[in-house]
Amino acid sequence: MQSVLIIIQLIVSVALIIVVLLQRSEGGALGMGGGGGGGGLGGLFSPRGAADTLTRTTAFLAVAFFVVSLGLTLVALKSKPQSPLLDSSPASQSAPQSPKPAAPAPAKQEAPKVPSPQ
Repeated sequence: MQSVLIIIQLIVSVALIIVVLLQRSEGGALGMGGGGGGGGLGGLFSPRGAADTLTRTTAFLAVAFFVVSLGLTLVALKSKPQSPLLDSSPASQSAPQSPKPAAPAPAKQEAPKVPSPQ
């Protein structure tokens, strides 16, 4: 499930980047299909129609980006055990844990002797 959401997030992110880069900063749109003649598509390719289409597409992709991000966060939280630092139970926060005593050092042992050739 997480890998599917990551792939969707990647596709939405790339599409969002492309749509934002297609927009002009002056408020115009695409700069293609000059002239200003009325199109048969209800003004989709007129400068104002293209701006509206790009604005709507940007808004849709932004909402999709946030929804998929929230979904990824929820999947990640459910798949991992919760950290004790994030645990909100008062019992775990009020009782400080004492450090474990150190294990005694092992006694020094003499290394085995190498037999000498005779």
